[in-house]
Amino acid sequence: MEQDSVSKIKLILELRGKAKLNCELKRHLSPRTVGIISRCLPLEGNAHLLGNSIAYFETSIESGIDRPRKEFKKGDIAFLPANGSICFFFENTFSTKTMTPIGKITSDSTVLQNIKPGDVILLYTDIG
Repeated sequence: MEQDSVSKIKLILELRGKAKLNCELKRHLSPRTVGIISRCLPLEGNAHLLGNSIAYFETSIESGIDRPRKEFKKGDIAFLPANGSICFFFENTFSTKTMTPIGKITSDSTVLQNIKPGDVILLYTDIG
């Protein structure tokens, strides 16, 4: 099994009672923001939807914009500094909000299309 490297942090994205997905934070995308998030793990929050392509949950993490982007691909993970949210993209998206790219879902992300507002999202280190 591949170990965590300095550049990638393997995580589990869990939709409580529904599914567990593998994902990873990638330091090279946004070193400062990924560092802050990794020190705050585990994280938990209620799901919200932004349009038909983004699920997110709010955190108390404060980090400015780091390597800003508005265009994301299916499976991308980003940080929205305006409200400290971690966002998961289940469709290719051009966002009206500028976000910091932080990682990628490495397993099949189509299950994200079944997220309902209020579902509990957990993000924690993969110790498997």
